Amino acid sequence: MELEAGMLVRAKAGHDKNCIYVIISVNDEYVFLADGKLRPICHPKKKNRKHIQPITHVRCESVTDDAIIKKTVKAELKKKEKKEV
Repeated sequence: MELEAGMLVRAKAGHDKNCIYVIISVNDEYVFLADGKLRPICHPKKKNRKHIQPITHVRCESVTDDAIIKKTVKAELKKKEKKEV
């Protein structure tokens, strides 16, 4: 699957395992991620492409606004919590 800006992903490895992020930009080997809260757009997380898993059913409307990114991630987390309960 081709990764592109605006996609939601879940971290598969590292200290942030199972955290949900939005892809801000894609490089050959790395992607830059933000969640709008701890990782805003101005300070994205650099993550290896092998260490993320795309969430295909959701996309973020804007990758330039922290508030929209935060809202999208929060909605996905709520949906995930409902499935677990």
